[in-house]
Amino acid sequence: MTLPRKPDLTTLSVFAAVVVVGGLNTVAVRFSNEELAPFWGAGLRLIAGAAILFAFVFARGLRLPRGRALVGVLLYGLLGFAAFYAFLYWGLIDAPAGAAALAVSLVPLVTLVLAPLHGLERFRWQALSGALVSVAGIALVFADQLDANVAPLSLIALLLGAVALAESTIVIKSFPHSEAAVTNAIGLAVGAVVLLGLSILFGEPHHVPQRADTLVAVGYLVVIGSVLLFMGFLYVLARWTASAASYQLVFMPLVTLPAASFLRSEPVSGAFAAGAALVLAGVYFGAIAPPIALPGRPAPAEPLAPATRLAIPGQSEAAFLPPNCP
Repeated sequence: MTLPRKPDLTTLSVFAAVVVVGGLNTVAVRFSNEELAPFWGAGLRLIAGAAILFAFVFARGLRLPRGRALVGVLLYGLLGFAAFYAFLYWGLIDAPAGAAALAVSLVPLVTLVLAPLHGLERFRWQALSGALVSVAGIALVFADQLDANVAPLSLIALLLGAVALAESTIVIKSFPHSEAAVTNAIGLAVGAVVLLGLSILFGEPHHVPQRADTLVAVGYLVVIGSVLLFMGFLYVLARWTASAASYQLVFMPLVTLPAASFLRSEPVSGAFAAGAALVLAGVYFGAIAPPIALPGRPAPAEPLAPATRLAIPGQSEAAFLPPNCP
């Protein structure tokens, strides 16, 4: 983890706040799903977040993308918001919040595994090794959750959501960049339209939340868990390297697991904890740890340039860190 020589207290505090807020997001989604149908609840969250970001975009007079840049932003919205949140919210109907947080923590590693398929970098054994360790951890978690009568399709949906989010960070690299706020405002809007369309297609009930816990959860997800979280990512990324900022995703399950246990009485078994440890170890080794030199050979170059590994569109160092955490 590459940090500044003397990381300032403000950036460390924002980093910690992002980890806590992001770690609580999947717990809040579980509360939302208790009253609101998944696609409807996700659509409401995204459309509210889009309205806030568009207000910021227009207040700042930021230019909207056109041509190929617009195509890239639309694809980013379809993958990183529509597909990701569809799988996430649907999976969290049955799966625990901790399993979702672990799936999201895989995004940095999945990005590195997918990158060679897109011709963005050469194949790396270190990324594959980390992926295999994480797969072993996911297998332990899946086995534990299946024993707890969690539907396997719910767990698979969470993994597909992580793949969709990772793919969104890769696909958008092929297109001209736009300002971060603009990219995510449009992405949120695209996601909201698709999710609300799915809600209508599947005949979900449509009503505004009535229960106090649902109102708190949705309000948290819109204002704190989306907009403020997004701004926190930007703040940290502007001051640290992309690889250092990626630790935010890796640390989030460490918040989610105790929070879900305390707020929702979701049990954390020994097998689940062991699987979580393997997942996080695999992500660290395969996606974040410095490249390891093989005997007799120099250490390989960084697997991806910082602008590819984990970044936010429109930022100087990194163009594709997904700000839409769960």
